[in-house]
Amino acid sequence: MIVVVPIDPPREGLVLSSLADGSPLTEAEAASLYEAAVADVCWAVARSGGDLLLNYRDAETLPADEADGDPEAEVRALALDALGEDAAIRFERQVGSNRAARIGNTVTHLLEQEGAQSVGVLEPTVPLVNRTEIDGAAMSLRRHEVILGPSDEGRVYFAGFAEPIDFTDAYATPSLSTMSRRASEGGLGVGFAPMLPTVSTPAGLRSTVAGLEARRAADRPGAEATTALVDELGLTVGDDGALERE
Repeated sequence: MIVVVPIDPPREGLVLSSLADGSPLTEAEAASLYEAAVADVCWAVARSGGDLLLNYRDAETLPADEADGDPEAEVRALALDALGEDAAIRFERQVGSNRAARIGNTVTHLLEQEGAQSVGVLEPTVPLVNRTEIDGAAMSLRRHEVILGPSDEGRVYFAGFAEPIDFTDAYATPSLSTMSRRASEGGLGVGFAPMLPTVSTPAGLRSTVAGLEARRAADRPGAEATTALVDELGLTVGDDGALERE
């Protein structure tokens, strides 16, 4: 399975911007969290049986006020810093007018033009993912044409395809039900991966921090980069379920 990770250059105000308003994080800290999550996601794919493809936004698809600089160089630096200079990573720029179109173009091209047997789209903001979920999804794509990994607030953290769907507005919330419906309308079988939170929303960040705390208590470490940053920032989930800083 080719594992596509759609990624933005890790700039303040561009990535995880909602966390600056809905969590104790500043925009700079949110950007650091994004970098940590990307590192953990890349490590999970590298340890799996999948082939990593970083699908980055360039100047043509970024907002006008973010079109300067070198987005590709920023994404390459982030990935190679996480995995090492010799890491087997494919980099491809995104093409399309919106997120759903860009992801749809990539998936359809890989399946129909390059002859890939299956393609998985893995969000860059799900540090709790590990090789088990990725390899399990790849196996499930032998039985179903579409595999969806549910996340918080009706979103998906993973969407795997052995056949393309109609991607129009597929990533509009709730993307889980939209993709499932589109697959069913196309006569495609749908399976589901285990649920995991992302750090792209305050609710997902709370769930992720709680998950990290639970794994530490069970002596089952993981998501090393995100764990280190959460510890550095002093993030924890309080007795009332709110995200706090120690």
